[in-house]
Amino acid sequence: MSTAELLRGAAELFPGEVVTQAHVRHLELPGGAGRFALITLDNGLDHTKPTTFGPQSLANLDAAIDQVEAEAAEGSIVGAGVTGKPFIFAVGADLKGVELLKRHEDALAIGRGGHEVFKRLAALAVPTFAYYNGAAMGGGVEIGLHCSYRTVSAAAAAFSLPEVFLGLVPGWGGCTLLPNLIGADRAVSVVIENSLSQNRQLKGAQVRELGIADALFEGADFLERSLVWTAGVLTGEITVERPEVDRGEAWDQAVARGRAFADSKVHGAAPAAYRALEIIEAAKDGDLQAGFDAEDTALADLIMGGELRSGIYAFNLVQRRAKRPAGAPDKALARPVSKVGVVGAGLMASQLALLFVRRLEVPVVLTDIDQERIDKGVGYVHAEIDKLLLKSRINQDKANRLKALVTGVLDKAEGFADADFVIEAVFEEMGVKQKVFAEVEAVAPAHAILATNTSSLSVSEMASKLKNPERVVGFHFFNPVAILPLLEIVRGERTDDASLATAFGVAKKLKKSAVLVKDAPAFVVNRILTRFMGEIQNVIDEGTPVEVAERAVEPLGLPMSPLVLLELVGPAIGLHVSQTLHGAFPERFTVSENLAAVVAAGKRGFYVYDSGKPELDPEVAALLKQGDTVLTEEQTRDRVLDAVAREIGLMLDEGVVAEAQDIDLCLLTGAGWPFHLGGITPYLDRAGVSERVNGKRFLAAGVASVPE
Repeated sequence: MSTAELLRGAAELFPGEVVTQAHVRHLELPGGAGRFALITLDNGLDHTKPTTFGPQSLANLDAAIDQVEAEAAEGSIVGAGVTGKPFIFAVGADLKGVELLKRHEDALAIGRGGHEVFKRLAALAVPTFAYYNGAAMGGGVEIGLHCSYRTVSAAAAAFSLPEVFLGLVPGWGGCTLLPNLIGADRAVSVVIENSLSQNRQLKGAQVRELGIADALFEGADFLERSLVWTAGVLTGEITVERPEVDRGEAWDQAVARGRAFADSKVHGAAPAAYRALEIIEAAKDGDLQAGFDAEDTALADLIMGGELRSGIYAFNLVQRRAKRPAGAPDKALARPVSKVGVVGAGLMASQLALLFVRRLEVPVVLTDIDQERIDKGVGYVHAEIDKLLLKSRINQDKANRLKALVTGVLDKAEGFADADFVIEAVFEEMGVKQKVFAEVEAVAPAHAILATNTSSLSVSEMASKLKNPERVVGFHFFNPVAILPLLEIVRGERTDDASLATAFGVAKKLKKSAVLVKDAPAFVVNRILTRFMGEIQNVIDEGTPVEVAERAVEPLGLPMSPLVLLELVGPAIGLHVSQTLHGAFPERFTVSENLAAVVAAGKRGFYVYDSGKPELDPEVAALLKQGDTVLTEEQTRDRVLDAVAREIGLMLDEGVVAEAQDIDLCLLTGAGWPFHLGGITPYLDRAGVSERVNGKRFLAAGVASVPE
């Protein structure tokens, strides 16, 4: 079957494809270097809609290469290049279509179709060039790998092979060509480490430094300078030198390092990383076609598996649902925010001040109980801004402006008299927070939003003694504030739409994924994690060894074990939240005496790290009082998952969030829940836990599940 026939058949399976055109134009290269054919990839939409490759898009590119191939054969062109529309090169396969595929042979056809088209660039009778002018991901990166030479824009801020993150492998040459271009060690960093590190992106300068691109040019005149450089390469004035790839022991060590990294992230629970590493390992012998065939097979196998469906489901939540929060009021009701007040100057408050000043670029004023604390908080923000300057993230002028916007005062009346938004980040105790809000209400303007960063306390109770409780909202960030995207926005019993709309407007400017949450104990993430962690703690308290309880949930592929997570959160905070939830739901949430003993002893966690790996602290082991009920790993895992499924079912019945998708979004963006699981609810559905515990699935059949 020809490539054209293959793609025509596949196109019937992608009815909603946003088709990318491949426009060919000709130009004379500078310095008399000759006539050049330039293919521009463009889906005809604005720059916010990235260019993708579905079957018809690949067919269009195939037709463009037909023309260029004929011109190269007859000698009417000296070279050919590929670039993208403004700001975007191409971001890979059309995932909306991929998730519709039901048969292995159809998935195999997509892999082969992409390979057959891209390979034609490498086979042309003239040198080929890829000009990465903007965002390039997945297949967008891979089409360039098939070219003879590559340039990249210094303004390109998103460059990656994210397939492993989503449950696939780079299947159009990424696993085979990249290690043969830059070596296995660097390829493993791009394909495995970056993908499994929350889809970390490369910038243009890093792409050049890694050797993926042969030249780096500024964004303003990127294409013009790339063409001048191209002319130099074709005339021999510029020689591109690439270091020889080490195909010895270093290659094997890189693959081993990749496997160790994958183990640390997914614990063998997700196949994509390991399939990618197998192909990289085999690519050592330089047999490109064997590598392409292996990519096709791995791609088809993974498309037919549940991991991809889960990854796409999670991706859609983060990219779409997060941008249109369910239940958010009309944004036209939002009031402008031209000054922010922060009550408190500790670490959390200082992180909040830094975020507000960076994103809103408005005056931010901190208050606290003494000048020393205030100075320390302001000093922290200024120091962090200086770090951004040193890393060239901002220039000197912006650093000066941001630092000038952050101040601190002892007198709330002086600091908050003209504030539009005041957020408290003080001690997690209801009486303290009520006192703070009463003081702020007395001095802040009548329109000012009063926000609380509480992690578990009732927003309604906090506002109950105020004259205007309607302007109080929960604004729960997750630590570290600068990294975790989630912001739980909590509507109190009397919060009005204007205040809520303003809160969502601020969240958008802060670039956070906001989810509307009912004022219920511990809201979403902390309630689920406390139920999860609490059941692990119960099992330990009853007699199961710590190491067995920890290993029990490894198959979930969570980013860290429960007790390591407890250490990150802080045992004292974990204990406080469990006490809060025990007060609300004593029949389901317990307060562990062992955890209380660990906190009372001032221990920061259960482990010590003398050998570099976590080992149970002997002093903690001496504190533990355990029963004689010992569970297996499987029994422990079932018990934990049953508890979580039951809690989520109750939360949905209570209307804590609009839908199960919001719970998944919260855990993905606030707790680092793995993308390859798609969120907690599809995992519980696939494992049969939802129906076993609640008598029904959380999501409609087919959502984030394996095809029938």
